[in-house]
Amino acid sequence: MELKTKVNAEAGKQDMVITREFDLPVELLFRAFAEPELMEQWMGTKVLKFEGRKHGSYRAQTTDAQGKVVFSANGTFHEFIPNKKIIRTFEMENTPMGVQLEFYDFEKLTDTASRLNAHIVYQSVAQRDQVLKMPFAQGLNWAHDRLQEIMNKSK
Repeated sequence: MELKTKVNAEAGKQDMVITREFDLPVELLFRAFAEPELMEQWMGTKVLKFEGRKHGSYRAQTTDAQGKVVFSANGTFHEFIPNKKIIRTFEMENTPMGVQLEFYDFEKLTDTASRLNAHIVYQSVAQRDQVLKMPFAQGLNWAHDRLQEIMNKSK
């Protein structure tokens, strides 16, 4: 089955481009990235802090059934323009992955459809390639499928 979320990662480069079209108005797509309650639903992680503004920060964490932290991430917003753009850093804590820079552009296609264009830059080619060795594309596609499903209820 072909994934709806497309990941383009050219060999030898330290970045990747991700695109996904949604059957959602751009305003609903943006809300999925700007409202912690919605993010928790489609991302499957708890948002501990979220300051959706330029120079704001965020922090997310996932725990297992015993309460042990299994995922923790944080970052800073460099741009936060509603329905248009988010530029942020992203760092998975307690991993050797390093900090990445993420550019999210929210594009209106029609009144009922939009596209997410994401450009992610890693510190090195090796770090980017390490991410690609994980089931990254499949996991991202699953999360975007959940985003579509959850936001359909907001239409």
